[in-house]
Amino acid sequence: IGALVMSAPVLGTKAAPVRVRAFLAVGLTLIVVPLQSGAPATDVGNVYVLFQDIMSEALVGLLLGLGIMIFLSGIQLTGQILSQLGGTALAESFDPTLDSNAPVIAQLFYFLALAMFVLVGGHTMLIEAILETYVWLPPGAAQIGDSYVQSLTQILGQSFLLGVRAAAPAMTALCLATLVLGLIGRTLPQINILVVGFGVNALLTLASLFVSIGAVAWAFPEHIDAVIDQLLQAIRLAAE
Repeated sequence: IGALVMSAPVLGTKAAPVRVRAFLAVGLTLIVVPLQSGAPATDVGNVYVLFQDIMSEALVGLLLGLGIMIFLSGIQLTGQILSQLGGTALAESFDPTLDSNAPVIAQLFYFLALAMFVLVGGHTMLIEAILETYVWLPPGAAQIGDSYVQSLTQILGQSFLLGVRAAAPAMTALCLATLVLGLIGRTLPQINILVVGFGVNALLTLASLFVSIGAVAWAFPEHIDAVIDQLLQAIRLAAE
């Protein structure tokens, strides 16, 4: 549970103090402990077995948290593409989630995905998922398997594909605008194409931004349930 709280979006945000996140992890643990009172106790005298059980449980929470974080971070690709093609890549600000500078449009898409995640109840789905694992997987029974890596790889590919698909209208419009402006500049050299191009590019970037935001808001909620189910399936496969 502590690994999930520290790695999952919303729950593990760096904007919240460490004490708050630790208090949340302890609170969730206190809820789970009475439900698992009948489970076999771990041999605390065997340091190796105790360490193995702790690491296996931590990896389950880390898998759920990182899987959703990877999926959300892929949405930033849409903003990165728009920033590069629209000429706004230099407009950067500090991103506390990555501890680095990122384009403003990329951060906009990330926070949009984060808002959609909260609106569809993704944070409660994560907590329900970690609690569900205790039903069919007693504490200490989790195993490390190849399904973890395969699941995270598939989620990374799905996130990348979703980001590219959301940016596809903007890529098409901005690339066609560049070709048309280049053609106009060659046929009508008396027109200051740089001045005209900046205005046209800015308007197209703004219009494409609204289209891409709508695409992300429409397609993103459909994938949340599938991603969480995929992560739970990976945990089941590793435990078999």
